[in-house]
Amino acid sequence: MVEAIRLVLSHVPVVMFLAALAAAFFVKTPSNFRSRLLGFMLLLSVGVEATWAGLFHVFFAHVAAASIGWEVSPFQFEIGIADIAIGVTAIVSFWRSWSFKEATIIYVTLFYAGVAIGHVREALISGDYSSNNFGLLLLITVIKVFLLPALYFMAPKDEPT
Repeated sequence: MVEAIRLVLSHVPVVMFLAALAAAFFVKTPSNFRSRLLGFMLLLSVGVEATWAGLFHVFFAHVAAASIGWEVSPFQFEIGIADIAIGVTAIVSFWRSWSFKEATIIYVTLFYAGVAIGHVREALISGDYSSNNFGLLLLITVIKVFLLPALYFMAPKDEPT
């Protein structure tokens, strides 16, 4: 049981991405699949994941830094607070208007694009191929850079979310 909990906690981004997909398939409101997927991506794959990452950067800086292949830095507190802010905003957006979702998606997309560029740069320049620097987490981040705006533009705006 302890090992199962450790496995889930060390793979929160993957678990939340898959949970968002599953929720979009099984929860039937709103009726449009793209609207549901966007909402659950914001709630789970951005909101819960970013809040979780931020808490690790703020309260468990050594663990977070080691998982990325980096040294602990004073900037970790700042990125942790930014992650928490993104997470809470994305969670709140689940229940808010399309305009609120749009603003959240713009910020998250730009932030995640910068994160992805930074991690690829670290891999190429510093040879940091740690799993949380250049692995599945990076792939999911890049997918969300394209998926979130695509879902927003493809979802009908006249339906409550």
